[in-house]
Amino acid sequence: MRKDLPEIVSRISAIQGLKDLSLTTNGLLLGGMAKDLYERGLKRVNISLPSLNDETYRRLTGGKLQDALAGVKSAIEAGFCPVKLNMVILKDVNVADVSSLIEYARQNGVVLQLIELDPINVSGDYYLTHHRSLEEQEKLLKEQALTVESRPFMHNRLIYRLPNVTVEVVHPIENTDFCMHCTRMRVTSDGKLKPCLMRNDNLTDILTPMRKGANDAQLRQLLIQANQLREPYNKSG
Repeated sequence: MRKDLPEIVSRISAIQGLKDLSLTTNGLLLGGMAKDLYERGLKRVNISLPSLNDETYRRLTGGKLQDALAGVKSAIEAGFCPVKLNMVILKDVNVADVSSLIEYARQNGVVLQLIELDPINVSGDYYLTHHRSLEEQEKLLKEQALTVESRPFMHNRLIYRLPNVTVEVVHPIENTDFCMHCTRMRVTSDGKLKPCLMRNDNLTDILTPMRKGANDAQLRQLLIQANQLREPYNKSG
């Protein structure tokens, strides 16, 4: 959507001390720019891939499956590591496609993330219609896994190391465990620091001070201020 995406990546990657730079994408346009983005400093990509069925993919995304698969292939060939596939599980839509996605991930040397539908940003009716617990999927993964690990800085999500393929499981975020292990600070599209994914009443404007010439010390103070507004959304007790 941004024609200057390669320039944005290049300028961010040039920041001293930056340890990681990743992109989440549907992959439809990635085929034509994966190599360029990698050479400019992008380290890894997450590509949304809800199904390997052409019609299911078109119905969910409005795009062409082959374009997304071309994006995955280009990302692998460019050298991104890891390449991750994001699969949101939808009841009566793509649950049966999980095994084929696991096999596709195995054949292509990529990581598959099974994501449970979250009620944020979807209507109540859509959530009730399409939500499917990942409990059954996790039971099967545990039976096949050689090892099971957790990612402490990603809300303790579980990583299942199956023979020749890795599958991560992402549960909804409306729980105390998510808040307890949250380490993220987001920036909204209109230039505000957002310390909590589920709140919009504790934002800190950083764009206006930047446009008025704020120096590094002032911007650092705004970041500290935003972090001090952080508190668990899901408080226990």
